[in-house]
Amino acid sequence: MDLLIVGSGFFGLTIAERAASAGRRVTVIDRRHHIGGNAYSENEVQTGIEVHRYGAHLFHTSNATVWEYVNRFTAFTDYVHRVYTNHKGVVFPLPINLGTINQFFQAAYSPDEARALVQELAGEFDPRDARNLEERAVGLIGRPLYEAFIRDYTAKQWQTDPKDLPAEVISRLPVRYTYDNRYFNDTWEGLPVDGYTAWLERMADHPNIDVKLNVDFFDATQPLNKQATVGRVPVVYTGPVDRYFDNVEGELSWRTLDFEEEVLEVGDFQGTSVMNYADADVPYTRIHEFKHFHPERSGRYPADRTVIMREYSRFATDQDEPYYPVNTATDRERLRRYRELAKGEQGVHFGGRLGTYQYLDMHMAIGSALSMWNNQLA
Repeated sequence: MDLLIVGSGFFGLTIAERAASAGRRVTVIDRRHHIGGNAYSENEVQTGIEVHRYGAHLFHTSNATVWEYVNRFTAFTDYVHRVYTNHKGVVFPLPINLGTINQFFQAAYSPDEARALVQELAGEFDPRDARNLEERAVGLIGRPLYEAFIRDYTAKQWQTDPKDLPAEVISRLPVRYTYDNRYFNDTWEGLPVDGYTAWLERMADHPNIDVKLNVDFFDATQPLNKQATVGRVPVVYTGPVDRYFDNVEGELSWRTLDFEEEVLEVGDFQGTSVMNYADADVPYTRIHEFKHFHPERSGRYPADRTVIMREYSRFATDQDEPYYPVNTATDRERLRRYRELAKGEQGVHFGGRLGTYQYLDMHMAIGSALSMWNNQLA
């Protein structure tokens, strides 16, 4: 074995594929029963509908190098992601655009009129001087739009009153003064034609790659544990950086997600792939309906049943799967100290969302892995 990779998400598998293609013998371990980390998908048993097990994953990128690389393993559909939000029983398009504004204010503003209205409403606060998230958001889009579409949704996401969240949680709130409701602005967008798991398995399908599942790096009873490998073989570690160091500088805080899946005896539940719920009296943040991610599969999916998944957000415990870094001032100070410790780990490379404590989309994780391979490991 020339390289051990801890974690089989997109970061780990990209490094594995590059190393294997360069002739190195790679072992990938993952403590879960499947590859792919949170990008893992599988067909729901009753309906055959592909379900993203850890919440919706939408691939999009403007990085030509990443786009060329991922197309070696999968073709992509022409899916364009659009999101809607339910506020007080009325559905509005997101991100906030001219359609959202005109529907909300029951008006027919032109782009210039809408822009002037938002600027007027936003005059309550200067976002540069904001003391918290609420003041910055109101200073960017005005109180009416903030209270309708941002306040309660944010409170549910973070389980914290926006007045108690730091202003830097949001750097900007995009408002489009056209009727364009594409969720992403990237050059390329789509979903893997055969699903995420097929894509991930193709990345790992190389004679130089050995994938071992249900293997915990911190379990001393199995041979590929931390103590037995670090210093003896190069390691790419993509688990939580604080866990690697036994939380010696304190635990970093994360948000996690809970999912409630249901098979419904209807052909179509909500008419779209993702519906947000903006109000505080609805406990979940959004509902996914997975058949809408792949309309080209309509002949394969049942016409009289559908799969939905309600998504709930909360702070993670050490028993949960971490999803999003909370990134408080305390977290940033702890992360600084962990980065100093990481510099002293000879032959260990930290990567991915968990290993760097950064929110990385899939294309960002792949791009970061390609950079690590080219600049450090190749």
